Amino acid sequence: MKQTIRYALFDLDNTLYPGNCGLWQEIGNRINQYMVERLGVPRQEVSEKRELFLKSFGTTLNALRHYYSVDPDEFLDFVHDIPLQHYIGYDPELDGMLDRLRPQKVVFTNADAKHARRVLYRLGIMRHFEFIIDIHMLEFVNKPDRRAYLKALEFVSATPGECILIEDSPVNVLPARQLGMTTVLVGDSAGMNGAHYHIRRITDLERIQATGKD
Repeated sequence: MKQTIRYALFDLDNTLYPGNCGLWQEIGNRINQYMVERLGVPRQEVSEKRELFLKSFGTTLNALRHYYSVDPDEFLDFVHDIPLQHYIGYDPELDGMLDRLRPQKVVFTNADAKHARRVLYRLGIMRHFEFIIDIHMLEFVNKPDRRAYLKALEFVSATPGECILIEDSPVNVLPARQLGMTTVLVGDSAGMNGAHYHIRRITDLERIQATGKD
């Protein structure tokens, strides 16, 4: 018998807000700036290094901790020092959709809780989320490392079958599906989809029966 979905685990960046709003791109620009200004990486080498870092470590942060011993809080404060009002704002459609979804809602992000709270408050949806599983709670074991998903399950005291993961990264979807979670890929990654469901916009989530709604 199929288990009831008790928890909806939402990725944050590029999932709860549109990927084309420019915010994620600006975070990327800040990461590049940090590597050039704080670490002395030649600008022309930054893109290639970041691509290699993501393949090997899943996040630029963990690669920089490994190779450069960067302070994670300093790095995160720097890259998230962005005027969010230029990119995102209250989304009444998203607010309403989250209100109707039955499972308890949790943010599950490779970012830190400080950034997550800023984004959630800016979108006007903070009230919907029980708590935030961030990179600190994960002890810097980030998605797509299988251990990150196991830690998330431990935090919510649920089995994989009781959880649905909503995520914009195809790479981050796969471990969740392998563990037995229901998975939803958000955005324009059609053709790279290992998820159970693929939706273009986060507000399409309530069309998926597995989430349940009041």
